[in-house]
Amino acid sequence: MNKKSSAGRPYPLGATVCENGINFAVFSEKAEHIILELYKKSDDSEPYQIFYLDPEINRTGSVWHIFVEGLKEDALYLYRAEGEYAPEKGLRFDGDAHLFDPYAKAFTEGSVFNAFRSAREKGINVISGSPEMPVICNKADMSLFPKCVAVDESFDWEDDRPLRIPLRNSIMYELHVRGYTVDKSSKVKNPGTFAGLIEKIPYLKSLGITAVELLPVFEFDENENDRKNPATGEQLKNFWGYSTIGFFAPKQGYSSSAQSHSSKSTATPGAVVKEFKTMVKEMHKAGIEVILDVVFNHTAEGNHYGNTFMFRGFANDVYYILSENDRRYYNDYTGCGNSVNCNHPVVTQFILDCLHYWVLQMHVDGFRFDLASEMCRSEKGAVLENPFLTRAISEDAVLRDTKIIAEPWDAAGSYHVGKFPGGRWCSWNDRFRDAMRRFFRGEDNVITEMATRLAGSSDIYAGQGPERSVNYVCVHDGFTMNDLVSYTSKHNEANGEGNRDGTENNLSYDNGVEGETDDKNVNKTRLRTIKNMLLSLLISQGVPLLLAGDEFCRTQQGNNNAYCQDNKISWVDWTLAEKNAGLIRFVQKVIELRKAHHVFRRKEFFKGAGTDSRFAPDIVWYNADGQNPDWAKLKQFIACKFSGDVPASENGKKDNDFYLAINMGHLDCVALLPPLPPDRSWRLAADTSVASPDDIFEAGNEEILPSQKRYIVPAESIVLLLSMDILQNRKSN
Repeated sequence: MNKKSSAGRPYPLGATVCENGINFAVFSEKAEHIILELYKKSDDSEPYQIFYLDPEINRTGSVWHIFVEGLKEDALYLYRAEGEYAPEKGLRFDGDAHLFDPYAKAFTEGSVFNAFRSAREKGINVISGSPEMPVICNKADMSLFPKCVAVDESFDWEDDRPLRIPLRNSIMYELHVRGYTVDKSSKVKNPGTFAGLIEKIPYLKSLGITAVELLPVFEFDENENDRKNPATGEQLKNFWGYSTIGFFAPKQGYSSSAQSHSSKSTATPGAVVKEFKTMVKEMHKAGIEVILDVVFNHTAEGNHYGNTFMFRGFANDVYYILSENDRRYYNDYTGCGNSVNCNHPVVTQFILDCLHYWVLQMHVDGFRFDLASEMCRSEKGAVLENPFLTRAISEDAVLRDTKIIAEPWDAAGSYHVGKFPGGRWCSWNDRFRDAMRRFFRGEDNVITEMATRLAGSSDIYAGQGPERSVNYVCVHDGFTMNDLVSYTSKHNEANGEGNRDGTENNLSYDNGVEGETDDKNVNKTRLRTIKNMLLSLLISQGVPLLLAGDEFCRTQQGNNNAYCQDNKISWVDWTLAEKNAGLIRFVQKVIELRKAHHVFRRKEFFKGAGTDSRFAPDIVWYNADGQNPDWAKLKQFIACKFSGDVPASENGKKDNDFYLAINMGHLDCVALLPPLPPDRSWRLAADTSVASPDDIFEAGNEEILPSQKRYIVPAESIVLLLSMDILQNRKSN
């Protein structure tokens, strides 16, 4: 029986489930007609009912709307939009193209790209447009084409609230939802899903991290890649997900409901939303925030040869930055074919609506914005000094307590590290990454910059504070930390691009053997270097970001651009966690140390001698002779003392003093220690040259040094000492 309809209302945009039906609303400024199609099952080839929206009745301003009576949650739908096809004007309407609702809250299983491929295999023309401007958009195999899902937002959040962990107390952990648990070694019941990630919460809690930063979970199509592994013939995927097709929808393929059904048509398509919410709620119960890696800089629709299934079909000239000279073409500041027109009022509102949804309805705690400098461009592509969008996000009342983190560059040269516009933004600090990599692979003339990065990068974030710097050595894009010390060159042959993809600037060193080896001395050196980098990362001022698996030597076999590898290259191998349990323990204890001592997570930059005579200098630098260093002559050894004698900005809460000594020379170095008062002694907290478990001590059981005047710092190692009362077994902070 056909459903009855009425005019509906223009807001909110999207499909809103009501008591007696569903309201549909979609923006399209220049469409002549909008068609709504309803489907019974996800693999249906034809809709069971079609509504032609009347511009006199079903349109308010630029919003088309209709209310369909009797529809319930999990109703399936798509749109079509009729209008002028004039690429030279920036208009690409095609009444045959099926379009996703930009505000869709979920999708069914399926693949846009497989739907087109299947149609081509059946001899159906899927190309529209003109010969010089072909566009893949219509006549898809609709049995494979995903459908939008109307979602009921009701969910029992119990007493869940945002955790609001201060940035300076945060320890972030970047992971891929599928890659983290899909391997059999993960031993979870629901591998590769949000539910599977819930099963790993006890591990995450034991590690001590305060936030997971999830690689893109907005709906994307993993089947868009046409290439194959030249060695095995394996079809390559879009594994990372930086190619969004649904900004309000969690990835259906990460739902245990979808994976547990043999037929996608029998799965409950909206269940993925509740599963995501459950994951967030359980993370919060464990004291872990959820930060999403979001991609507002481009979409999966590609360039002028690309696909029409969303923005392009509703308002191409609004959503994208088009060439001024010929609006058939897309300005590409992302390296992905198109650039979203972020500072157009409609698009800005879309992005804010999206962020509001994920905060209010999905309870996420923050966002990392991919290629965020693209969001600083005008409608003509110029880099703006004060972009409206970035300020709007920073000042938005709903987002006020939400963490906002920029990847502060784009693919066309815009670079904003330390100066991202808009207010309270933090940013990934690639200069921290490069300095640490260069120093720990043994380069000369890096020690001054390394020390500056360890102290919070005041040269970059002056006037903002160290917590604006998100420090990292390795993330998804590039080598893992294990591969950083195991490969001098990238090995991306499996990507099918002739090893041309991925950066050449890895700043890595294989320690004498390229790749895996049984040489015990090489492996010992590699492990020590990994501990050096992890310790430095976790005690540096700023916000540390760990790459999942680096705490147990995860490898990608030298692939530094594994975006297309949905296989063991990218999957986390949990047998390595058993093999390298000592390294996990080391990371756990360093994290405990960071949490216990506020000298490692300051609100303000170090001042050195300072201006308040009541307090000791907050940091003092030393050479091996215990003297103020001549920075121009330093090469491989540097030391410093962090003072626990803190000013009023730390509420008068005194901490231990710490002495950090870094020796990257090939010989052991005798370091003269700073003198302490007679009632205090230096104790050994950590020494990266020593095998587990003696490389780091339990809090309260630190080893009193036999000599309080000097310590032999082993070659290519880091030593961390702390001061305590001589008669005290444990110093409470």
